[in-house]
Amino acid sequence: MKLSALHNSEESSEKSREKSSEENPEQGREDSVEPALADSSRVRLFLMTNNFETGGSERQFSVLAQNLRPEQFQVHLGCIQNIGPFAKDFGEVPEFWLGTNLYGWKSWRTRLRLGRDLQRQNIQIAHAFDFYTNLTLIPAARFARVPVVIGSQRQLGDLLTPWQFRAQAAAFRFCDTVICNSQAAADRLAEDGLSRDKLFVIGNALPAAAFVSVPPAVARKAGTLRVGMVARMNARYKNHSGFLRIAKRIGQQMPNVEVEFLLAGDGPLRNELEREAQTLGLGDRVIFLGDRRDIPAVMASLDVAVLTSDSESLSNVILEAMAAGLPVVAYRVGGNPELLRSGDGKLQRGELISAGDEAGFAAAVEHLLATPSMRAQFGQNARKFAEENFGLESVRSRYEACYRSLLKKKSSKRKM
Repeated sequence: MKLSALHNSEESSEKSREKSSEENPEQGREDSVEPALADSSRVRLFLMTNNFETGGSERQFSVLAQNLRPEQFQVHLGCIQNIGPFAKDFGEVPEFWLGTNLYGWKSWRTRLRLGRDLQRQNIQIAHAFDFYTNLTLIPAARFARVPVVIGSQRQLGDLLTPWQFRAQAAAFRFCDTVICNSQAAADRLAEDGLSRDKLFVIGNALPAAAFVSVPPAVARKAGTLRVGMVARMNARYKNHSGFLRIAKRIGQQMPNVEVEFLLAGDGPLRNELEREAQTLGLGDRVIFLGDRRDIPAVMASLDVAVLTSDSESLSNVILEAMAAGLPVVAYRVGGNPELLRSGDGKLQRGELISAGDEAGFAAAVEHLLATPSMRAQFGQNARKFAEENFGLESVRSRYEACYRSLLKKKSSKRKM
C-alpha cells in the first residue's frame, strides 16, 4: 500500500539514521520530554505520532506529551516524520520512516529498529496515536515484548480504504487496549468485531488557554455578525465547498443583515476555494485567514461557529468553539451529537443537522444569528460542558489512570 499521506525521504538519509542508531545505542535518547531521573517508580512510556502537522490528532499528541506528570511518567517520543509546526516544541524526536510501502522490506527493518530501541529504553507502555503509527508501533512493541501496547482510533474509519481498515483492525487485535476519542469511534470498532473489553474512550483535551478571554483576531465591526469555521484545507471531507454554498444561502436569506464568513486554515485546496468563493458572488464577505495558531482569538471574532465536515470522531474545532462560549452548528455525524446534545436530548449546546442538508444548515445558522438570547444560552451550556468534561486536568487524569491500570493488570497476570 502506497503511503500517499507521507513524503518520501532521501535513501541516504534513512540509511544514515539507521546506521547511527545501531552503532551508538545512546544516540537519539533526547526523545524524553524531560531529563531521565533515577526513579524506578516512574512509568517508562513511549508515545508515537505520524508527524507534527496541525491536524487534530497531532495537536492532541502534543498536548498529552507535554502535560503528563513528570513525577509519574518518563515520556519518550517517536514519529514517522519529524515535520510540522508542533515539531519545534519537542526537538530532535527520533524518526522511524517506513519507506513507500507499509509492508515492504524497509518498513520491516524500521519496525525491527524501533523494537530494539524500545528494548534498550526498557519501555513499559507503548502507545500509538494514529493510523500509520498503529501499523508501525504495535508490531514493533510486540516484538520487543513491551508489557502494555495501546492503539488509537481517532477517526471513524470511513476515511480509510477497506484494506486499510482491515489492516488496522488486525493490528488492534494485538493491543491490550485501543483508546478512542469518541463513543462513536468505539462503537464502530465494536461493530467490526473488536471486543468492547479492549475499548477505552477518552475525549480530546482542551488546554487552559482555550478558556481564556482574548481580543478577537479580526476586529469587531458594529452591526456585523460573523460565522466561521476552522479546518485545514487539505481534504474534501472537510467540505469547505459546502460552507461556501451555505454562506451564499445565508446572504440571500438575510439581505438586510451584514454577515461576514471567516475561514481559518490553509492547505492545497485554498486557491480553489478562494476561486469558488468569487464564483459564488461572495466577494469580500468571505475572509480567508490562513493557518492560525491563535484559535481562541479566531473564536473571539465569531458569533456562530460551524463545522460542515462529512466525517468526525471528536472534533477539536467544536470543542474549541464550546470553550469560547460559542454556539455551534454541525452535521449529525460521528461524535458531534456527543458534544452538542445532552444524553436526553434536552440540553442543547448547538444545532445538529442531517448530513448533507445545506438548506437546513443555513436555516439553523440564520435562526441563531437572529436570536441573540439563544446564542448566549447555547454558548453558556457549551462552555460549562467543555470545562467539566474536556479540561486538560480531567483528560490527563483519565490517561494516567488508564496507563497505570493497564500496567498493574499486566503485572498481576505475570505474577500468577
